[in-house]
Amino acid sequence: MHAIVIDKPGGPEVLTWREVPEPRPGPGDVLIDVAASAVNRADVMQRQGLYGPPPGAPPYPGLECSGVVAEVGSDVEDFKPGDRVSALLAGGGYAERVAVPWQQVMRVPEGVDLVEAAALPEVACTVWSNVFMTARLRKGETLLVHGGASGIGTLAVQLAKAFGSHVVVTAGSAEKIARCVELGADEGINYREEDFAERVRADVILDIVGGRYLPGNVKALKTGGRLVVIGMQGGSKGELDLGALLVKRASVHGTTLRSRPVDEKGVIVRGVVENVWPLVEAGAIRPVIHARVPMSDAAQAHRILESGDHVGKILLVS
Repeated sequence: MHAIVIDKPGGPEVLTWREVPEPRPGPGDVLIDVAASAVNRADVMQRQGLYGPPPGAPPYPGLECSGVVAEVGSDVEDFKPGDRVSALLAGGGYAERVAVPWQQVMRVPEGVDLVEAAALPEVACTVWSNVFMTARLRKGETLLVHGGASGIGTLAVQLAKAFGSHVVVTAGSAEKIARCVELGADEGINYREEDFAERVRADVILDIVGGRYLPGNVKALKTGGRLVVIGMQGGSKGELDLGALLVKRASVHGTTLRSRPVDEKGVIVRGVVENVWPLVEAGAIRPVIHARVPMSDAAQAHRILESGDHVGKILLVS
């Protein structure tokens, strides 16, 4: 088969489409003929040599895919060849085939295009596990989403609104804020022009920025608020005012998804299938696609992501 190979760290130009050994499914694996994958920040970090795949994962980038089941391992009962599926991966999505533990595989929601389904696994699992499982966002509470126009942000807006929350986003332009409002956001803050910490008080904050936003995030929390940090685009270190945290009886959570054990990922995946997929099938949530790029031209897809001009997901189509 063919896959995107990274021989050395560098810019998008190091992503090479070439022939590699085909994966074989283990006893508990599902082998998928990949229809599409999607680009995530973690893929860029892997390309740069900053975020290698966990032990046992394929060396190729790609944390999600959609496609058709080609073969199943001896211990797999829930899937069969020909099933239309999407999957949460530890790596290997930028390829024509990938083998993945059955616990991380989901049937494509009814009414969703097979290629577009590749835009859902990583963001749905990230938002569900962090906003709802970890931070326990409840109906009527306020959610602040940093990077509201990102793939994660566009899904977080829709899912939180579907569960009855008030949603505020930050974004870097009026155009991006307008797109977020179209998806259901109640308010938008242009972080280039306004300090979000002076404008909003939130019960839950979903943060992809990290260190640089830590003081402002703590200030923006309500009493009993929950901050969940899932990215470090603004650095890995920041000043934490413990006094403010204590007075507010607030909490700070840092999480990752890629390196979790298979069983933990399986719990998250089941939660997505039970709670998110019905909303997708009902039309309350839809994948937001910025561009479709041939998988062999993954370098161009990375350039689009790094430009910061996109809204939603960038798909790599086999």
